Amino acid sequence: MGREERVKIIREISRRRASGVICYLTGDRENVNTRIAPDVTPVLHRHLELLGPQPRIDLFLYTRGGDVLTPVRLVHLIREYAEHFAVLVPYRAYSAGTLLCLGADEVVMGKMGELGPIDPSVVNAFNPQDPVNACARVPVNVEDVYSYLALAREKAGVSETLLPGIFNQLGERIHPLALGNVHRNYLLIRSLAHKLLQLRRQPPEPDAAQDIVDCLTEKFYAHNYMITRSEAAGEIGLPVTAPERQLETMLWRLYRDYADELALDEPFDPEEYVHGQRSSFKVAAGLVESVQGRDCFVFSGIIDAPEYPHHGQINVNIQQQRWHRE
Repeated sequence: MGREERVKIIREISRRRASGVICYLTGDRENVNTRIAPDVTPVLHRHLELLGPQPRIDLFLYTRGGDVLTPVRLVHLIREYAEHFAVLVPYRAYSAGTLLCLGADEVVMGKMGELGPIDPSVVNAFNPQDPVNACARVPVNVEDVYSYLALAREKAGVSETLLPGIFNQLGERIHPLALGNVHRNYLLIRSLAHKLLQLRRQPPEPDAAQDIVDCLTEKFYAHNYMITRSEAAGEIGLPVTAPERQLETMLWRLYRDYADELALDEPFDPEEYVHGQRSSFKVAAGLVESVQGRDCFVFSGIIDAPEYPHHGQINVNIQQQRWHRE
């Protein structure tokens, strides 16, 4: 379907929910993936300005995650325009997407809805070099470091007096400043989670808030663990609601249309853009859309294919990555 049909669905969701609706998707397409990042803030602000103050605002969200500081800014921004803020999750809202949900008064999750742990993977100049790519660094997951020490203490039976030696061994493999950055991010993510919970109209009690943060940072030991709506509501204690049948159908239909448009199920293949030896390309990889307008995050650049198709050597030069207003 085109934008005209999507707008009809967005309007109907808005009518049923008595809310203003804004859709925000970051693409997870292989080779041209996007993430929640600070550059979406002015884009979302434009849509909120066009929408105007509302009693309720719903953010239709699909994301694998991204920058952990951006959700706090986005929740503060949305609450400048509406007293009640909800996130609509037809499918994935991982990591930074889950942080956004912590700041919502309501999280509407469909049958396929999934949240994820909020422990970040940290990459900086002091991380170990990637053995496969000399220009890249290996991410260090916050919980992996803490789990390594817990393994030594709880499973291997290492005494407290020997733990410093175990830690020194870790420091020989991972730069001490990288480990320090891991701990700083561990403290940061927990602080941000508490801050977001306090942005709700009815914040949880301190003990309940602590349980929520503990669950999302320590209970789920795999960063890619998929938290279902029953777990989110029951075990974690988030304000999750299930959409009625017709609303769920509309949410899923809307997601599937965006997935088709952004080709989320297909890797980006430069060969599709080769016409001769040198071709330009433009690929939409994320979007913000509402009844009032549409913005796409676009990768664009040049593809060189010397002697193509004889050797198939293709070089992709991405020259721009930015939001385009449509």
